[in-house]
Amino acid sequence: MLLVVAVIHVLPLVGFAGARQLRGLYGLEIDSPDLEILMRHRAMLFGILGGFFAYSAFMPPLQPIAFVGAAASVFSFFYLAGRVGGYGPAIAKVVRADLVAAICLGAAVVLYALTDGPQ
Repeated sequence: MLLVVAVIHVLPLVGFAGARQLRGLYGLEIDSPDLEILMRHRAMLFGILGGFFAYSAFMPPLQPIAFVGAAASVFSFFYLAGRVGGYGPAIAKVVRADLVAAICLGAAVVLYALTDGPQ
């Protein structure tokens, strides 16, 4: 389950390649160098998070840290999407992906708890 969360977080890494890739991911026109830098940096940060989530899937002692990081990532996005509202179809797709991530994260936490955590 944590690997699904990892994949969802790694997918935006393609945006690091440039404005065209970011436009494909989010349906946004990246029309200033400042916005491009911020969004490409965001893509890299998601790649780092996703890489850590994938690594922690095989390292049970790290999983609680991954759970907290993933929850912060997913639920902060839900908060922002709900609070700001009025988003388009590309952001709605991200909300749906994060819903899948949240469900998988919940399942991962339950499985972790049922197996008494790291052995």
